Amino acid sequence: MSLDELKYVAVLAGSIPVGLFMQQTGTLVRGLAAALFGIGIVFATCGFHTLHSFITILGTWLIIRFVTRYCYNLTLLWTFLYLLFFRLQNLLQFPVPTPFANAVQLLLTLKMVSLAAELQRAYVDSVSRQVEQAAPMRRRLIVGLMPGLKDMIFYSYCYLGIMTGPFYRYKTYQDWVYETELRKIPSFRPMLERLRLGPLYGVAFLLVSRLCPLEYVKTAEFGEHSLLYRLVYTSLIFLVFRLRFYVAWTFAECACMSAAFGAYPTAAKARPGNGPTQHYYTGGSEKQEYDFETIKNIDPRNTDFCTSVKDGMKYWNMTVQWWLASYIYRRAPMKARILRIGWTMLVSAYWHGIHPGYYLSFLTIPLCLAAEGAMDVGLRQRLGETGARLYDWVHWFLKMRAYDYMCMGFVLLTFQDTLDFWRHIHYYIHWLALALFLVGYTLSLLRGAVVRGPASSGGSGLSSSMLVQSQEEVGRPAAPATAAPPMVIKLPDLPPEVRRRAARAAEPEAPLAPPSSPPPSPAPPSSPPPSPAPPSSAPPSPAPPSSPSSSKQHKS
Repeated sequence: MSLDELKYVAVLAGSIPVGLFMQQTGTLVRGLAAALFGIGIVFATCGFHTLHSFITILGTWLIIRFVTRYCYNLTLLWTFLYLLFFRLQNLLQFPVPTPFANAVQLLLTLKMVSLAAELQRAYVDSVSRQVEQAAPMRRRLIVGLMPGLKDMIFYSYCYLGIMTGPFYRYKTYQDWVYETELRKIPSFRPMLERLRLGPLYGVAFLLVSRLCPLEYVKTAEFGEHSLLYRLVYTSLIFLVFRLRFYVAWTFAECACMSAAFGAYPTAAKARPGNGPTQHYYTGGSEKQEYDFETIKNIDPRNTDFCTSVKDGMKYWNMTVQWWLASYIYRRAPMKARILRIGWTMLVSAYWHGIHPGYYLSFLTIPLCLAAEGAMDVGLRQRLGETGARLYDWVHWFLKMRAYDYMCMGFVLLTFQDTLDFWRHIHYYIHWLALALFLVGYTLSLLRGAVVRGPASSGGSGLSSSMLVQSQEEVGRPAAPATAAPPMVIKLPDLPPEVRRRAARAAEPEAPLAPPSSPPPSPAPPSSPPPSPAPPSSAPPSPAPPSSPSSSKQHKS
């Protein structure tokens, strides 16, 4: 474990007892105390480079204060351009920032963009409601919605998640600062429950990282091993990568729990990063059930055992995933889904850093998502229960190998090192994803051709409504072959009155009932009359009322 990693662990572990103290403070002291402790952490680990974070806050405050209508776009541009300047300090002959300063700057960028987006939305809503009032009156109302510079500094330097996350909105921070019954919220037991696996992750990280050093993959000796050895070693490197973040995010969540930060009643149905999604009672109570979903940043079990690349992204760095979905994906300038995903991955790679390995890995994700989507439509939806279960296990195995593959871009960082490593394993994920996409797409086309029912040489074909499967039937085993369904003959497009007469003439006369048969009981008054057939359809052939499948076959 490096010295920087020891400092991270010290900060995270020390934040837990501080949280127990914060839970006992009042609303007047809580925000100031949390900010002072956070500023102390930043200054102790970043030194002079603390100035970068303050400049970012000041620039954002000026934007939302004077250009509120467009503050989201301008803040996104400002913070991301400053990230570029921050990362080019070496080329500009400035002192190189510490890794801790980089972590602070990353989380601060998320907070500033989120705050600007929420203020812009509040501004637009306020203007639309107060459109009939004079401009000075509207301006005073809008200014009342904005946080002051002091509030922004307190929010930005709050010690909780300041270097490792989780990300949280300004509203979540306010709810914690102004909660008057914070000490009544049960948080100690949930914290211990969450913390129990933290030491296990730490021990596993130390053991596996010592057995499988990253630098070994850059040596010529590594390339001389068999392909199986290289693939297994890649999976162990990814295991080390996951365990490092499992430890960091588990302790970061526990620090929040010890301070009862992000605790909401279960009725609020809080979501990671977003916070409550339902109205809830705000009064604290020891009997009321709370959860900490708002600050949940990692789900190790689902990360390791979910079956798709898409789901794996949802359970990893969950609060940042919500930020990307809310402020980047949904506001993307393009409409096509695959382009939105590519844009989001590009922004995420830029946010992580300017190392080429990030871009090589993130831009591989859309290909993997396209491949698993095509295979799901083309193959999985046609399988039965047993076949779908087997498909999911194979999908899980390939998902883990895809993440092994993409992880190397994050740890090797450089363009040449990443491509050299992928060349050692023959770029197999790129080729495999492309092949699976083509297979799935071809199967979906073949399935579509069958569903459409090509016309025979005589020019007549079966109605497509008779061949399209319902959503519930997809994935079930095919039924055994039976006799061909009766041909449906469509009446020509004649006037409605002529069609009704032809329909009545085509109906066979009902046979006389035997004398001993009782007359049929009339339909109950509450039963609705049967809906008439559409004018363009032929009347259905007589069929027993108790046979729904028969009525489906005779419907044109």
